[in-house]
Amino acid sequence: MITKDGRFAYEAAGDPDATPLIFLHGIGGAARAWRQQLARFSTQFRAIAWDMPGYGRSAPLASVSIAALADALQQFIEQLGATKPILVGHSIGGMIVQKWLAQSPKLARAVVLAQTSPAFGKADGDWQKSFIAARLGPLDRGETMKSLAPSLVKELVGDDPDPKGMELARECMASVPEASYRAMMLALMGFNQRSTLKDISVPTLLLSGSKDNNAPATMMAKTATFIPSAEYVEMAGVGHLANLERPDAFDEALGRFLNSVATKT
Repeated sequence: MITKDGRFAYEAAGDPDATPLIFLHGIGGAARAWRQQLARFSTQFRAIAWDMPGYGRSAPLASVSIAALADALQQFIEQLGATKPILVGHSIGGMIVQKWLAQSPKLARAVVLAQTSPAFGKADGDWQKSFIAARLGPLDRGETMKSLAPSLVKELVGDDPDPKGMELARECMASVPEASYRAMMLALMGFNQRSTLKDISVPTLLLSGSKDNNAPATMMAKTATFIPSAEYVEMAGVGHLANLERPDAFDEALGRFLNSVATKT
């Protein structure tokens, strides 16, 4: 589906009048990475997954930053007419949600920050530089997203990932436009929302994987202590792609949280 303004492509399932549940994918993802979740949660919610700007059929942004992506998220929500949505942000999707919350603290019903971070350190830090170099270097040397997809996905996952989920992860990664991948990687540089964690006033679930090297569980557990109404869940043996590696376990953790939010509201 495409929004009325023609800017955003998305997939959706469920009653249009139900509470909106919006999924935001990571740098190597796509709306279709959430298909199992859309099917699973469409009985209770209007389950929606966007293609991030520059992905799928969504128009790219003129200039990419987390702030610009958060503005785009707000425009997407307005296009859908989605009031009081619950947002599930994975990886950079979780960073976009944090930035959006800082600008619109009262607009969400609840949020899930899945395998994400409140900061990406200094733009000129050594760790950040080597992180970017490791990911963009192969493209500079002539590799393509398609040729890199199998190794990129393999590096991201933990123990015994679901074979179907891995196939979908590779397919999503292979189809990311190189320009978008580069722009999103660079958008991470200098991201820092640590100071606004204390202001998150909606029910929040932080979901981590014990084998996640991109958003380590220890860091996510610490992040949870700064958010007033946060719940923290760690998934054992899981890497960075929980909803594709262990879709049933991911859905169970998310379902428990969504049920608790329903009883609170």
